[in-house]
Amino acid sequence: MPRRSLEAEIGQTRPFRSLRQAAVAGLLRTAGVVSREFERVVRAEDLSFAQYNVLRILRGAGAAGLPTMDIRDRMLEPAAGITRLLDKLEAAGHVRRERPAANRREVRVHATALGLDLLRRLDSAMDRADEEALAALTPGELRQLMTLLDRVRARHAGPTEPARPKRRAGR
Repeated sequence: MPRRSLEAEIGQTRPFRSLRQAAVAGLLRTAGVVSREFERVVRAEDLSFAQYNVLRILRGAGAAGLPTMDIRDRMLEPAAGITRLLDKLEAAGHVRRERPAANRREVRVHATALGLDLLRRLDSAMDRADEEALAALTPGELRQLMTLLDRVRARHAGPTEPARPKRRAGR
């Protein structure tokens, strides 16, 4: 398949100001193209991709479930409205929330049997979408892409724990 330039694909008539700007535009455009396919797959089950992502996170958490904010922090795309997202999933019977007796401020979320069954129904279609999304790349190129993406995310990661000052001897 002949390569179509990003500029032609988005109708850009002037050159990008820099190679970095072109790369960022390419990254965002590619993410959008790939995510639309995943959205199409989950829409067949009346889910958004964000709802699907929450269910996958909860399946991975197992019977212990997760606190609401842990789910938000693990999502592939930021979700400012995590409470609304969980409300919709709960109304559909896919998740349940509970307040543990030990900490009444915490809300733990669990996938229900209905939610887990929904994920099982979507698994093969999502596996095919994963394969198709990056089918143009070899295994070596996939590893290289993962390394490069890790570096980009690491550069933008939030602040880490501040270093503790070292204690001087004799203090």
